[in-house]
Amino acid sequence: QDSSDDIEDVSLFDADDDVSRRSKKSKIRHPVASFFHLFFRVSAIVVYLLCELLTSSFIACMVTIILLLSCDFWAVKNVTGRLMVGLRWWNQVDDDGRSHWVFEARKVSTQGGKTSSEAESRIFWLGLITCPMIWVIFAFSALFSFKVKWLAVVVMGVVLQGANLYGYIRCKVGSRKNLTSMATNYLGKQFLRQTMATEDQAAS
Repeated sequence: QDSSDDIEDVSLFDADDDVSRRSKKSKIRHPVASFFHLFFRVSAIVVYLLCELLTSSFIACMVTIILLLSCDFWAVKNVTGRLMVGLRWWNQVDDDGRSHWVFEARKVSTQGGKTSSEAESRIFWLGLITCPMIWVIFAFSALFSFKVKWLAVVVMGVVLQGANLYGYIRCKVGSRKNLTSMATNYLGKQFLRQTMATEDQAAS
């Protein structure tokens, strides 16, 4: 009865690669993906805030919000993450019933032609982090204001958008072991640079 999930890293995401940083541009290469990355999740929030003004039907509002949240979950998980930041994640169950998290990262091209732009990366992570926080605020608001009928809707928003946030954070940093090795490599690079700079100054 081991409840811990096995983690499989298809490829690591090197967030500190200097070559990839130099090759990144501020140009938005996938405007359609960037638009729909924010459209569904922002639309769900707007409908939640204005539904009582637009219609008196709670069922219509609930179905619309859940439909928007579902479209957002699928689009972010399968399309916008892959195009905008080169990341993808999914969970699969093997024949033994054990759950495996699979994380995939686009390998950085040596020619810099396949790297994602910094503008798209900002849009992706800003939308991915901000919207779940807003749904958490809605959940506390519905709970303290005793709006029980809305609680299921906001919990659905927290779960769906929180799942994508969790998946992409794990996809970016990998397991704890990988995160430790990334930090060690980064500190090693910084120490080497400082040593080289000190030697250059001493030589000059």
